[in-house]
Amino acid sequence: MTHKPVIAIDGPAGAGKGTLARRLAEHFGLPHLDTGLLYRAVGLKAERTGRSPVEIAGCLDPSDLADPDLRTDVAGQAASKVAAIPEVRATLLDFQRKFAAQATGAVLDGRDVGTVICPHAPVKLFVTASAEARAERRYRELRAKGVDTIKPRVLAEMAERDRRDSERAAAPLKAAPDAYHLDTSDMDADAAFAAALAFMESKGFRFSGP
Repeated sequence: MTHKPVIAIDGPAGAGKGTLARRLAEHFGLPHLDTGLLYRAVGLKAERTGRSPVEIAGCLDPSDLADPDLRTDVAGQAASKVAAIPEVRATLLDFQRKFAAQATGAVLDGRDVGTVICPHAPVKLFVTASAEARAERRYRELRAKGVDTIKPRVLAEMAERDRRDSERAAAPLKAAPDAYHLDTSDMDADAAFAAALAFMESKGFRFSGP
């Protein structure tokens, strides 16, 4: 069965959805968009400038997505806050849908890709993992970067972000009804990639690849 190559990947922080999205995009030769970067860029710029997040979302420049600080926890927390603003989500929705509608197809990862941005995507994955596993991964990542932190603090911050993302009124974090649930608690990146490919093949999905 041949489908338009759009792969929608959702899930909470630390589950491995970004790594999986990049691997699938490279494997199939598709452009990739980390939708969370849009919200991180808006949130971080709002905190830095004091300007309205809605105003910033309306004039977001592609160069804003290259800021290395977007990968910090500060940006992640800022993103979770502005993502709860319906006007911000509405402003960025058009950009994301245009990216997904490219003739080449695309891979998008975030928290509402399969439910809001690309509800008709032929492939939907919901990547999750236990809170403990996700916190452990984040803790190791931060320590590798030289950030002084402790596991309980990382776990608490992750739990707060999960709560905010899941309870917000605008496009809350949840799996699409037809999404394949991939629990990566006991998987490394290679195992998660293999599991995603196996699921796609079992359903008869065929993409042209590079």
